[in-house]
Amino acid sequence: MHDKISSLKVAIGITGSYGKINDLLPIIKNMFLKNYQIRLFGTESLKKHPEYTKEIEALIGDKIIYTIEEAEPFGPSKFFDLMLIAPMSGTTLSKLANAITDNAVLMTAKSTLRNSRPVILAVSSNDALGMNGSNLMKLLVMKNIYFVPFGQDNPAEKPNSLVSDFSKIEDTIKYSLNHKQIQPIIIARNKRVDEE
Repeated sequence: MHDKISSLKVAIGITGSYGKINDLLPIIKNMFLKNYQIRLFGTESLKKHPEYTKEIEALIGDKIIYTIEEAEPFGPSKFFDLMLIAPMSGTTLSKLANAITDNAVLMTAKSTLRNSRPVILAVSSNDALGMNGSNLMKLLVMKNIYFVPFGQDNPAEKPNSLVSDFSKIEDTIKYSLNHKQIQPIIIARNKRVDEE
Protein backbone atom coordinates (compact mmCIF):
# COMPACT_ATOMS: atom_id res chain seq x y z
CA MET A 1 0.00 0.00 0.00
CA HIS A 2 0.98 3.65 -0.49
CA ASP A 3 3.21 4.71 2.44
CA LYS A 4 2.95 8.51 2.24
CA ILE A 5 -0.60 8.95 3.48
CA SER A 6 0.33 11.62 6.02
CA SER A 7 1.89 13.86 3.36
CA LEU A 8 -0.93 13.70 0.83
CA LYS A 9 -2.04 16.81 -1.01
CA VAL A 10 -5.78 16.42 -1.44
CA ALA A 11 -8.33 18.44 -3.40
CA ILE A 12 -11.83 18.11 -1.96
CA GLY A 13 -14.72 19.06 -4.21
CA ILE A 14 -18.05 19.69 -2.51
CA THR A 15 -21.23 19.75 -4.58
CA GLY A 16 -24.91 20.43 -3.99
CA SER A 17 -26.02 17.24 -2.25
CA TYR A 18 -26.41 19.05 1.04
CA GLY A 19 -27.91 16.19 3.06
CA LYS A 20 -24.50 14.49 3.18
CA ILE A 21 -22.26 17.48 3.98
CA ASN A 22 -22.57 16.90 7.72
CA ASP A 23 -21.19 13.39 7.12
CA LEU A 24 -18.22 14.91 5.31
CA LEU A 25 -17.14 17.22 8.15
CA PRO A 26 -15.65 14.53 10.43
CA ILE A 27 -13.85 13.02 7.43
CA ILE A 28 -12.20 16.36 6.63
CA LYS A 29 -11.33 16.85 10.29
CA ASN A 30 -9.67 13.44 10.46
CA MET A 31 -7.69 14.13 7.29
CA PHE A 32 -6.57 17.46 8.71
CA LEU A 33 -5.42 15.80 11.94
CA LYS A 34 -3.38 13.37 9.83
CA ASN A 35 -1.58 16.34 8.24
CA TYR A 36 -3.14 16.03 4.81
CA GLN A 37 -2.67 19.24 2.84
CA ILE A 38 -6.25 20.08 1.87
CA ARG A 39 -7.70 22.60 -0.56
CA LEU A 40 -11.45 22.98 -0.90
CA PHE A 41 -13.42 23.49 -4.12
CA GLY A 42 -17.16 24.10 -4.35
CA THR A 43 -19.93 24.48 -6.89
CA GLU A 44 -21.73 27.83 -7.03
CA SER A 45 -24.81 26.43 -5.31
CA LEU A 46 -22.73 25.74 -2.20
CA LYS A 47 -22.30 29.52 -1.70
CA LYS A 48 -26.00 29.74 -0.84
CA HIS A 49 -25.46 27.64 2.28
CA PRO A 50 -23.13 29.51 4.65
CA GLU A 51 -24.27 27.23 7.48
CA TYR A 52 -22.06 24.59 5.85
CA THR A 53 -19.31 26.64 4.25
CA LYS A 54 -18.34 28.63 7.36
CA GLU A 55 -17.80 25.48 9.40
CA ILE A 56 -15.79 23.77 6.66
CA GLU A 57 -13.59 26.82 6.05
CA ALA A 58 -13.01 27.26 9.79
CA LEU A 59 -11.99 23.61 10.05
CA ILE A 60 -9.32 23.94 7.36
CA GLY A 61 -8.39 27.57 7.89
CA ASP A 62 -8.79 28.34 4.19
CA LYS A 63 -11.45 29.58 1.81
CA ILE A 64 -13.40 27.40 -0.60
CA ILE A 65 -12.43 28.00 -4.24
CA TYR A 66 -15.45 28.55 -6.49
CA THR A 67 -14.13 29.83 -9.80
CA ILE A 68 -12.51 28.06 -12.75
CA GLU A 69 -9.89 30.82 -12.89
CA GLU A 70 -8.75 30.11 -9.32
CA ALA A 71 -8.84 26.34 -9.79
CA GLU A 72 -7.02 26.15 -13.12
CA PRO A 73 -3.42 26.83 -11.95
CA PHE A 74 -3.39 23.71 -9.78
CA GLY A 75 -3.43 21.50 -12.88
CA PRO A 76 -0.17 22.53 -14.61
CA SER A 77 1.65 22.51 -11.26
CA LYS A 78 0.51 18.91 -10.60
CA PHE A 79 -0.10 20.05 -7.04
CA PHE A 80 -2.55 17.36 -5.92
CA ASP A 81 -1.90 13.68 -5.29
CA LEU A 82 -5.62 12.99 -5.64
CA MET A 83 -9.07 14.52 -5.61
CA LEU A 84 -12.12 13.56 -3.59
CA ILE A 85 -15.57 14.73 -4.70
CA ALA A 86 -17.93 14.34 -1.75
CA PRO A 87 -20.82 14.54 -1.72
CA MET A 88 -21.10 14.14 -5.48
CA SER A 89 -24.50 15.22 -6.77
CA GLY A 90 -26.24 13.73 -9.79
CA THR A 91 -25.61 16.95 -11.72
CA THR A 92 -21.86 16.78 -11.16
CA LEU A 93 -21.89 13.06 -11.96
CA SER A 94 -23.55 13.80 -15.30
CA LYS A 95 -21.20 16.64 -16.17
CA LEU A 96 -18.03 14.73 -15.34
CA ALA A 97 -19.17 11.72 -17.38
CA ASN A 98 -19.81 13.97 -20.37
CA ALA A 99 -16.64 16.09 -20.16
CA ILE A 100 -18.43 19.29 -19.14
CA THR A 101 -16.14 21.65 -17.23
CA ASP A 102 -18.14 24.61 -15.99
CA ASN A 103 -17.12 25.05 -12.35
CA ALA A 104 -14.12 24.80 -10.01
CA VAL A 105 -14.86 21.24 -8.90
CA LEU A 106 -15.00 19.91 -12.45
CA MET A 107 -11.94 21.90 -13.53
CA THR A 108 -9.94 20.39 -10.67
CA ALA A 109 -11.23 16.90 -11.48
CA LYS A 110 -10.27 17.36 -15.13
CA SER A 111 -6.73 18.48 -14.29
CA THR A 112 -6.27 15.70 -11.71
CA LEU A 113 -7.25 13.11 -14.32
CA ARG A 114 -5.02 14.77 -16.91
CA ASN A 115 -2.15 14.32 -14.46
CA SER A 116 -3.02 10.58 -14.18
CA ARG A 117 -3.91 10.88 -10.51
CA PRO A 118 -6.91 9.37 -8.72
CA VAL A 119 -10.30 11.05 -8.54
CA ILE A 120 -12.50 9.48 -5.85
CA LEU A 121 -16.25 9.89 -6.10
CA ALA A 122 -18.64 9.68 -3.13
CA VAL A 123 -22.00 9.64 -4.86
CA SER A 124 -25.16 11.08 -3.34
CA SER A 125 -27.84 11.23 -6.02
CA ASN A 126 -31.59 10.63 -6.24
CA ASP A 127 -31.35 9.56 -9.89
CA ALA A 128 -28.14 7.51 -10.07
CA LEU A 129 -30.19 4.44 -10.99
CA GLY A 130 -32.57 6.45 -13.18
CA MET A 131 -31.73 8.77 -16.06
CA ASN A 132 -28.24 9.23 -14.63
CA GLY A 133 -27.54 5.50 -14.64
CA SER A 134 -25.69 5.57 -17.97
CA ASN A 135 -23.39 8.30 -16.63
CA LEU A 136 -22.63 6.25 -13.53
CA MET A 137 -21.67 3.30 -15.73
CA LYS A 138 -19.42 5.48 -17.90
CA LEU A 139 -17.50 6.64 -14.86
CA LEU A 140 -17.25 3.17 -13.34
CA VAL A 141 -15.05 2.05 -16.24
CA MET A 142 -12.95 5.20 -16.60
CA LYS A 143 -9.24 5.07 -15.80
CA ASN A 144 -8.15 6.77 -12.55
CA ILE A 145 -11.72 7.16 -11.28
CA TYR A 146 -12.60 5.28 -8.09
CA PHE A 147 -15.86 5.05 -6.19
CA VAL A 148 -16.52 5.11 -2.48
CA PRO A 149 -18.77 2.04 -1.98
CA PHE A 150 -22.44 2.93 -2.46
CA GLY A 151 -25.89 1.46 -2.05
CA GLN A 152 -29.58 2.28 -2.18
CA ASP A 153 -30.38 4.39 0.86
CA ASN A 154 -34.17 4.05 0.62
CA PRO A 155 -35.18 1.58 -2.10
CA ALA A 156 -38.83 1.46 -1.04
CA GLU A 157 -39.45 5.20 -1.46
CA LYS A 158 -36.49 6.28 -3.65
CA PRO A 159 -35.59 3.28 -5.82
CA ASN A 160 -33.28 5.32 -8.09
CA SER A 161 -31.26 6.85 -5.24
CA LEU A 162 -27.68 5.88 -4.40
CA VAL A 163 -25.56 7.11 -1.49
CA SER A 164 -21.93 6.31 -0.71
CA ASP A 165 -20.78 5.12 2.70
CA PHE A 166 -18.65 8.06 3.81
CA SER A 167 -16.98 5.97 6.53
CA LYS A 168 -15.16 4.17 3.68
CA ILE A 169 -13.67 7.32 2.12
CA GLU A 170 -10.21 7.01 3.61
CA ASP A 171 -9.95 3.30 2.79
CA THR A 172 -11.01 4.09 -0.79
CA ILE A 173 -8.25 6.71 -0.97
CA LYS A 174 -5.62 4.21 0.21
CA TYR A 175 -6.68 1.69 -2.42
CA SER A 176 -6.82 4.29 -5.20
CA LEU A 177 -3.22 5.33 -4.55
CA ASN A 178 -2.29 1.77 -5.46
CA HIS A 179 -4.53 1.85 -8.56
CA LYS A 180 -7.14 -0.41 -6.99
CA GLN A 181 -10.89 -0.04 -6.53
CA ILE A 182 -11.95 -0.97 -3.02
CA GLN A 183 -14.40 -3.85 -3.01
CA PRO A 184 -17.22 -4.58 -2.72
CA ILE A 185 -18.26 -1.42 -4.50
CA ILE A 186 -21.99 -2.08 -4.07
CA ILE A 187 -23.34 -2.24 -0.52
CA ALA A 188 -26.28 -4.60 -0.09
CA ARG A 189 -29.19 -4.12 2.29
CA ASN A 190 -29.92 -6.87 4.79
CA LYS A 191 -33.52 -7.43 3.72
CA ARG A 192 -35.65 -7.13 0.62
CA VAL A 193 -38.06 -4.28 0.01
CA ASP A 194 -40.99 -6.68 -0.16
CA GLU A 195 -40.16 -7.94 3.33
CA GLU A 196 -40.57 -4.52 4.94
